[in-house]
Amino acid sequence: MTISTFALAEAPTGSQPDDLGDADWIPAVVPGGVHESLLAAGRIEHPYHDRNEESVRWIEERDWWYRAGFDGPGALADDERVRLVFHGLDTVADVWLNGTHLGHHENMFRPFEVDVTSLLADGNEVLVRFRPPLAGLTAPAAAVALNERIATLFATAPGDGDEAEVGLPTELPLATLRRKATFSWGWDFGPRVPSVGIWRPVELVRERGAAITGHHVRTDALDGTAAELTVAVEVDAFGPVEGLSARVTLAGPAGGSQAVTVPIDGTRGSAALRVDDAELWWTHDLGTPTLYDVHIELSDVDGRVLDRRTDRVGLRTIALDRSPDPEGGRYFRFLLNGVPVFARGANWIPADMLVGSVDEARYRELIGLARAGNMTMLRIWGGGVYEHDAFYAVTDELGILVWHDFMFACIDYPSADPDLQREVTLEAAYQVRRLRNRASMALWCGNNEVQMVHGFAYQGYDEGDWGWHFFHRILPEAVARHDGGVPYWPGSPWGEDPAEGWMAANGVRDGDRHAWEVWHGFDFGAGGGPYTDPGQARHHRRYANDRGKFISEFGIHASPELSTLERWIPAESLSIHSGSFDAHNKDNPKNKGDAVLEIVTGLPTTMREYVDVTMAAQAEGLKFGIEHYRRRQPHCGGTLVWQFNDVWPGFSWSVVDYDAVPKASFFALRRTFAPVVATFAETAAALELWVSNSTPRPVSTTAVVTFTDADGTELSTLDVPVTLAAGESRSVWARSERLPTGHWVWVHSTDDAFPRNRLFGGEVKDLRLSREAPRWTFDPTTATVTIDAATLTYQARVTAAPGVRYSDNYVDLRPGGRATVVLDNLPKDFDPGTITVRAYGTP
Repeated sequence: MTISTFALAEAPTGSQPDDLGDADWIPAVVPGGVHESLLAAGRIEHPYHDRNEESVRWIEERDWWYRAGFDGPGALADDERVRLVFHGLDTVADVWLNGTHLGHHENMFRPFEVDVTSLLADGNEVLVRFRPPLAGLTAPAAAVALNERIATLFATAPGDGDEAEVGLPTELPLATLRRKATFSWGWDFGPRVPSVGIWRPVELVRERGAAITGHHVRTDALDGTAAELTVAVEVDAFGPVEGLSARVTLAGPAGGSQAVTVPIDGTRGSAALRVDDAELWWTHDLGTPTLYDVHIELSDVDGRVLDRRTDRVGLRTIALDRSPDPEGGRYFRFLLNGVPVFARGANWIPADMLVGSVDEARYRELIGLARAGNMTMLRIWGGGVYEHDAFYAVTDELGILVWHDFMFACIDYPSADPDLQREVTLEAAYQVRRLRNRASMALWCGNNEVQMVHGFAYQGYDEGDWGWHFFHRILPEAVARHDGGVPYWPGSPWGEDPAEGWMAANGVRDGDRHAWEVWHGFDFGAGGGPYTDPGQARHHRRYANDRGKFISEFGIHASPELSTLERWIPAESLSIHSGSFDAHNKDNPKNKGDAVLEIVTGLPTTMREYVDVTMAAQAEGLKFGIEHYRRRQPHCGGTLVWQFNDVWPGFSWSVVDYDAVPKASFFALRRTFAPVVATFAETAAALELWVSNSTPRPVSTTAVVTFTDADGTELSTLDVPVTLAAGESRSVWARSERLPTGHWVWVHSTDDAFPRNRLFGGEVKDLRLSREAPRWTFDPTTATVTIDAATLTYQARVTAAPGVRYSDNYVDLRPGGRATVVLDNLPKDFDPGTITVRAYGTP
């Protein structure tokens, strides 16, 4: 039975159940939190609107009570029990049932569950008290010292002088002692709005004799078209039962099924199962993400069914290839069903600061956009949360791999503390067991940037009380013990090449790396330098110096769509660097991108220009970086953009804004992330055309290369035959001169083997563009906008009603060129009058 009708009240700090007589109760949003409940009751303004963030700070400083009444289960048999399960309490909570204190809980990442059989009555009341999340804590000295040391080192690091602005929340050392999402305390992409409350469902679970506590359907090997599986079932036998066994049935999408009986010895049993003619799970670009239905029945010796479970699993193997790379160092690439994968995707952060209010529809919308953007991997970042079940169900269905950090980020953790060790051990076991059947799970990773930050501060990673126990002992042991089929990696970034010394954790010869030399202007690591000009230090062309094996973070800031800003910032405050504007930009300094804009686009003077130029700079920069990394395949095994989505309507590195509106960069990524892509590369004295094939099949096509002048007039054209093996990337044509400033070179395939692409000489501000908006028509029968360009057109984009999706957008056209954009997800009362079409530089 689900318990969801709760009431919420504020009470004095340290209050007890007897103090609640005069409390002011309002309806509570469950699953959800205090902020959502107060919003629904009209008690607060939205914390994301204007500068309201500070106005809700008091919420984290109070005690909050939830209460709910529910009927008892009636008469119970002698071998029955009832458990009260809170799947997520955020974060410091005490629970009472009918006046009895059930326990204290301080971890939002694992459930609180209690056997309440003896406490139930015909009518029942459950109370939950949440204390301030950081109350009573004293920051570990080592974490405080690290923060101070990092600030000093950044202030004196070689670079353009703004590295000192790269900071972490001041509460971070304190927060290491509390298992709560690190980003709660504010981050460089979001506000300080720490969620509080019952963020996952509450259940009253009735069981008889024995219960299934876990199961695992693991693909151990592939033998031709057959899959060799291990099927395991875990049980808690709490009543007088004998001869337990589990019948596990695997039903394929084609209708066939296979079953195996798993005898239970004590608390666990396992059996082998072979599936002939297996329909394997693939990422959406390599095949079909096929899922099998699993049915489990737990029975006793008399055949009495005691418990049942259902699930959906994919048959697949996943491995991390770290074999020697002929160019030096080691590969870092994923093998899906034995096939090398070039991972193309982005970093996922929570879809809202208020993590309990993200529902399945929101996941389907955002992850559906990731798939539409040709992404094959999302990395769940270690400063956020283990997502709701719906997230993983959608990535399974849509064929998108998940790189999953454990929830640790950017700070030394007191990992020798026995209490924290116990909490992390329980958390890791719960989360690995919870997610081990997900076909999309590709990697468990120990943390985000902990080793990198510690290594930078102390120039080493020796065993010590800074997180080592977690990342090199407790977490890998949990993955090996409770999963055994998904690889583990100690951190992101991380590498183990001794030739790179303490910089191995973000090196270029082994492991994965975070390429932040560009946005932050760093000189250390890959990327060249030193630079005296901050714009050049942050310019995207520095990506061309990166020889990393897997780029798991890199990004460039951009504004949300103007319609999103208009929804969250008052019209009178919607101007560049107004108070509300800067409050929605959590990176520092607030004008960090201006030095790059001066070079790439020129500085904006209006909000519309600001949106246009930041989107253009982001799109060009990410396109440039991805194209470079794809040309390095197989030496580079993947590239994950920072970041995919947003926690609120702010200025950030996201490619899809908080209102789920894709930025210009999303469409640039969609084309650049295509399974086969043609790209131009310029060296000091040459221009090359490369084709990169990230499919397991050979490619044979003809590339048509066309040169135009600054007005788009065609100068010359040539055909280039292209033949590539599976997974091959190479130069297919070159000439010994660069492209003149303002000139363009275009490429397309005669059979659409890859998307159209282009390169222009110089910067965006060097383009000779018309101020005239492109002509367009709309066909309501096909919901298609047709754009016709009279002049050279850069980033022509269609906008319509909120929520509308576009088959393509932000397209470049030569004079006389045409593009068609199909509109999807139209509202029932869609008004074609909401459609506008404009290009970069047009009103």
